Amino acid sequence: MTIIIKAIILILFGFIFFSLGSALYYLVRGKGDTEKVVKALTWRISISVFLFVLLFIAYALGWIQPHSL
Repeated sequence: MTIIIKAIILILFGFIFFSLGSALYYLVRGKGDTEKVVKALTWRISISVFLFVLLFIAYALGWIQPHSL
């Protein structure tokens, strides 16, 4: 189960970086089209909040555990 959760977390990180990159592209190359930038950043925030909640749930259910230093 932990491998599946870790894979989901990595995929969500990939989507977050893709959304951030597309927002940067629309910001630099888009000629005054702020709607696409706002939409891409809204997706990034939504995915980040979902990932945050997923991490809390996975920790509470024991699917992931922090490592000790």
